[in-house]
Parts: sequence; structure tokens; C-alpha cells
Amino acid sequence: PSVAEIERQIDEDWNKLEPVIEKHNATRQELAAKRKQADALAKRIKPLQVQVDQAMDKVGALAARAYKGENLSTVNAMLGSRSPSELMGQLELLDRFAQTQQKDVQQVAQLRDELVRQKEPLDTLVAQLTRTEAQLAAKKKQINAEIDRLQKLRIKVYGNGGGGPLRPAPCPATYPGGAAGVAVKFACAQIGKPYVWGADGPSSFDCSGLTQYAWKAAGVSLTHFTGAQWREGTPVDRADLRPGDLVFFYSDLHHVGMYVGKGLIVHASRAGVPVKMAR
Repeated sequence: PSVAEIERQIDEDWNKLEPVIEKHNATRQELAAKRKQADALAKRIKPLQVQVDQAMDKVGALAARAYKGENLSTVNAMLGSRSPSELMGQLELLDRFAQTQQKDVQQVAQLRDELVRQKEPLDTLVAQLTRTEAQLAAKKKQINAEIDRLQKLRIKVYGNGGGGPLRPAPCPATYPGGAAGVAVKFACAQIGKPYVWGADGPSSFDCSGLTQYAWKAAGVSLTHFTGAQWREGTPVDRADLRPGDLVFFYSDLHHVGMYVGKGLIVHASRAGVPVKMAR
């Protein structure tokens, strides 16, 4: 096959793979948020766990004392009393003590039930995180295997070079100033750095990692996921594009680049191709 045919084949395969990569990025973001949520839940539950442990120790002590013979206290009170009034006083004390013991046990049971209730969502969340992490690991292996296949195909045709000029025009074509100016200059400065899926700088990038990194330099926080970046911005018409705007590709928005003026973008296109300018 010719170089053009191989490039076309790689592009087709890459367009099937990149949505998987961006889904992976979305899952990683969600995983980080859930991990934070789980940590917050665990922190909130910790004092309650301490309370339950202390209360259980107290009930354990009460049980040990009862086992050693305190359940005979009523008989002892009757035998040791010198008068009916003294007996009545001792029985009242014993009754109050028994009620206190019962109350302590009841409080522990309530605390334990509250702990279980609060821990249920945390346990569910931890189970979800464990499953998601296992799925991510499997997906990462699949992505790496596919990238290796495409790389070998590319090297077979191009050798270790190839690809044409990375900067066919001044970058940016015009300086917009302000935050957009900072972002667009940062994007241009990354030209030549390698594509690495899941990377968000400073030495390598994937498509949404590059746009996130560039706008972060301008003080704007974006999520490392094309779908989220689409929602985090304000849609504009193609005719109204200005340097710094993000340009999304394909119906499922699985690729993004940064507009730099004169009909050009800077983007991290795919594995084996450095960050570059493109029409």
C-alpha cells in the first residue's frame, strides 16, 4: 500500500480508538471525584466509629461484671439489709443501675445501627471504585495494544521520521490578548511534543489534555475529557472563531484542538504524531 493509503487506514483506526481514549479520560475524572467523595464519607464516619468502639468497650465491661456475679446483687441486698427501709433504698439503687445498664446497651445499639446506615453508601461506593479501576486497567491494556499496532504500521511505512512540517505558519496567526492570548501561546509552545494518550503535560499530551493544559495557564479550569470541555464552554459559529477557541470534531466530539487563527488549529492528533498545527 502507498503512504497515503496507510495514513488513511491509520486515521480510520485512530478515529475508532480515540472515542475509547476519551471515554477512559471521562471515567478517570469520575473515578477521582468518587474517590474524593469516598474519602469525605470515611472522614465523616470516623468519629462515629470511635464512639461505637468506646461504647462497645463500656458494654463489654458491664457484661464482664455481670458474669462475675453482679446478677446476685438483689439477693445480697436483701441479706445485707438491717431494716425494711434500708432494703427498699438498696433495691431502688439497683433498679436505677439496671436501667442505666439497659440505657447504655440501647445507646450502643443505636450508635451501631447509625454507623451501619452511614457506611452503606461508602461500602457501595468503594465496591464501584474497585470495579471501575479493574475495568480501567483492562481498557488501558487494550488501548496500548492498539496504539502499538498502529505505531508498527506507521514505522513500517515512514521509518522513524515522517509527518511533514509541524508549524507551517506563524503560531498564533494573530494575538488575541487577555486569557485567550495566554492559552493560545501556551498551545503553540507545545508543538513538537509527543502524543501520549491520557497525558495532560507538561512533556506529552492527548487532545483534551493539551487544551486543558493551555487554558490552565490562563487560569481557566477544564476537565480532561472532550465531552466535558464541550459543555464547559459556550458554543460559537465557525465564522466567529477566535484564537483560543476550541474546535471539536466528529459527531461524538471525540477530538478537540485549539484555534490559532487563519483557519489553523494546534492539536495532539494521535500516537506517533507530535503536537502540530493543522488546517
